[in-house]
Formats: sequence, structure tokens, C-alpha cells
Amino acid sequence: MNKGELVDLVASKASISKKQADTVVSATVEAIMEAVANGEKVTLVGFGSFEPRQRKAREGRNPKTNEKMQIPATVVPAFSAGKQFKEMVAPKK
Repeated sequence: MNKGELVDLVASKASISKKQADTVVSATVEAIMEAVANGEKVTLVGFGSFEPRQRKAREGRNPKTNEKMQIPATVVPAFSAGKQFKEMVAPKK
């Protein structure tokens, strides 16, 4: 599913226009990205949480030359699925 298909689905489920749904979806995604970029954790109960995570500096290898190289520490975005989301994807038998 891409963004356009998500907008169509939100519009039909919420009984709003596609333009309104696009505005809501875009604003939601933008707000989550801004919060995580500012170091905040965003939790949507049942769905999951978005947070920035520190990745330590480490040694890697250049795949072309097999030469060792230092990979610097960085911050990366991370998502952890919530309990309800996990159970919908992989229901217990």
C-alpha cells in the first residue's frame, strides 16, 4: 500500500473527502517525523512507537576493496510494533 492508497482508505473509513484525508495523513506523518527528529518518542497505543536510537561507532569494511573503515556514531529512527499490531499480523493459534 502506498500513500495514495492509504489516503483513499482513510477517506472511506472516516467518511471524509480524499483531500481532507490527504491533509490528515500528511500532517500526522510530518508531526511524527518532527518529534523523532527532535529526540522525542511518539507512542500510539496498540500501533507502536517511533523513537530516535543511538548507533555506536563501529568498524566496517568497504565491500569493493575489503578495506577496513571506521563507521561514525549516528542517530537513526526506529519503530517498535505495539502488542495489538503484532497480534493482528501474527495471530496466536
